[in-house]
Amino acid sequence: MLEKVILGVTLSLIILLTVGGNVLVCLAVCASRRLRCLTNCFIVSLAVTDLLLGLLVLPFSALLQFREEWPLGPVFCNFYISMDVMLCTASILTLLVISLDRYLAVTMPLRYASLVLPWRVAVAMASVWTVSVAVSFLPIQMGWNTVNGTVQNYGPGASEKKCRFELNRPYVLTDSVLTFYLPLLTMCWTYLRILRIARAQAKRIISARPTCVTSYNCRSNPPTKTTVVCSVTAVALREHKATVTLAAVIGAFVVCWLPYFILFTVLGLKEHPDPSTEPEFTIVLWLGYANSAINPILYGALNRDFRSAYTQLLRCRWCSYSSWRNRQPSPNLNAGRNQVSEATLLCGHTPATCRSAQTDQNLILQEATCRKATAIQFTNGTSAATDANGNGR
Repeated sequence: MLEKVILGVTLSLIILLTVGGNVLVCLAVCASRRLRCLTNCFIVSLAVTDLLLGLLVLPFSALLQFREEWPLGPVFCNFYISMDVMLCTASILTLLVISLDRYLAVTMPLRYASLVLPWRVAVAMASVWTVSVAVSFLPIQMGWNTVNGTVQNYGPGASEKKCRFELNRPYVLTDSVLTFYLPLLTMCWTYLRILRIARAQAKRIISARPTCVTSYNCRSNPPTKTTVVCSVTAVALREHKATVTLAAVIGAFVVCWLPYFILFTVLGLKEHPDPSTEPEFTIVLWLGYANSAINPILYGALNRDFRSAYTQLLRCRWCSYSSWRNRQPSPNLNAGRNQVSEATLLCGHTPATCRSAQTDQNLILQEATCRKATAIQFTNGTSAATDANGNGR
């Protein structure tokens, strides 16, 4: 019983993270104008793919873990397996397209806008889904993945209480090479090239501008010098951050999917009649599913614009709830708060950020006062130094 409870909590957490995280990614792109670009079309496509996986596949995969018998019949079993293969393949191929998009953005920054056009983005997304359907529904519904050539889960030897995913050598080799091993090699090559270009650019910046930048805290009274940051250090920090991000992206993909496809290939070459009966197969399968829950973090939370959009969405929810809890019976006050809440939902910001436009003049006056105070302090310091030396310059 304890093992079932732990298993149920773990699987439920993966499903909730997959659904909630990818819904948040879609809402962030819709709510933030800065995120509405062609590049993020691939991010939205990836989020929609992982969201469909969390809604249409993962609940039935969890059902198989708690029931020894399949209660929904062979027709829905084959449909469920086809959806599983199609969505996982689409998720992997979308990751490949994202890596190619970022490779073009880094290697051809001046030609990127002329290369990545809306119709080419649409063709790339259509190609991803065409290949995904071709390796999932077509062979499974035609029986090309079975040893005897019949459709799986049908026939005299098939049991209506079982949901089996049968494998043969040609299907396993074609599916694994086309949908994993080639994309994996391509992603490793593109990210390696991106990392080398980033390091070369960092070295050129360091050799060209070895100066330091002094920062002042102008909002203190009197203004004081706070930090001195060298451009070498800043470039090194940016390079380190880019390295960590790329390592997280490729590392998560390899850790989540490589064990599954290794075992998938081995069992397929042996033509195992029912790989789902192997306990190792179930573990590596859910490890691959977990990549759909990690994708919103890797391609969303590691991006500053996505983090800002996440924060604004969550704050809007909290501000709307607080406004409802603290509402008073005054009609004028209620009308004002409703206007603030409506503006919050429309502009995608919190009431504090929406009111920030009203305080721009005050900030400008404060900055001008700060500069004047800095000049006065510098003049007084120069006069004091002149008096101490006994002569002026």
